[in-house]
Amino acid sequence: METAFARGFPTVWERIDHTIAGPTQVNETQRVCSGFKGQNPPRDGLSRGGSPGPGRARWTGEQGDEMTLVAAGRDVLRVISAEEGSKYDENLGPVIEEAGDLSQRLGEIWTDELPAYQQMEHEHRTVVLDDEYVSDEGIHTNQVECLWSLVQPWLAKFRGLSKQGLEQAAHTFGLLRSLNLVGAPIHSLIDCVAVNVFR
Repeated sequence: METAFARGFPTVWERIDHTIAGPTQVNETQRVCSGFKGQNPPRDGLSRGGSPGPGRARWTGEQGDEMTLVAAGRDVLRVISAEEGSKYDENLGPVIEEAGDLSQRLGEIWTDELPAYQQMEHEHRTVVLDDEYVSDEGIHTNQVECLWSLVQPWLAKFRGLSKQGLEQAAHTFGLLRSLNLVGAPIHSLIDCVAVNVFR
């Protein structure tokens, strides 16, 4: 269902009356783990004050795939991807290009100081997040920082995701957030899936 939704989203998105303006903000998270709610491994029962006996809350397996969430936010548009690293060509660039595909001209791109972003050929400005959240020139990635606070509870609802599941869930959340920000009617969610039937 999520795959069908993501495939149909561009067709529905271009038919929705909206205006996208302003710079494209791009940022990446610290690594998250597939396998347990897209977050860190859960603590065992004793450390949480629970029963010392075995149960569903106790984790004895491996940590799972470590992923990096990458997002591009432009005005009302949100695009998220989950990848294994933060290389520009493989992980960061595709998210930026997808945002461009969905909003036409990308315009100026604002990022943090990650060296990989220097490889892009788009107009690019940087904020050093270790020093400040907003530069003296007004450059920031606050849209994406806000998105991270929203996507983590969304991933936690699944109570554990495979690597592929984490990728798809993160991507779907970004697209759903975009529809919500433009005030799209509820039937647009159905249209994103239904459009695949008539292709």
